[in-house]
Amino acid sequence: MGEMLKCVVNSIVYGVLLAQVQLRLPEKMLQEIDKWVAEGRFKSRSDAIKTILSFYEEREKTREFFKMLTRRSEEAKKHPDSLIPIEES
Repeated sequence: MGEMLKCVVNSIVYGVLLAQVQLRLPEKMLQEIDKWVAEGRFKSRSDAIKTILSFYEEREKTREFFKMLTRRSEEAKKHPDSLIPIEES
């Protein structure tokens, strides 16, 4: 019953069901995360790791968007009558 209650609380607080995972990190990395928590940058180790993963996810989305823009720009150079290259905008 305790796990079920934890899931309900997490879904209310975070808006989604959260899974718990075990993570192994180098000691130096864990010390850095603990320092950030002590400095108040993050509420907890968990908060730090979730935030870092969110930043990584956002960076990957940005990379994919940039790749798409680059491809579209190359297409525009090949077909200038239908598309405008990024460099000319």
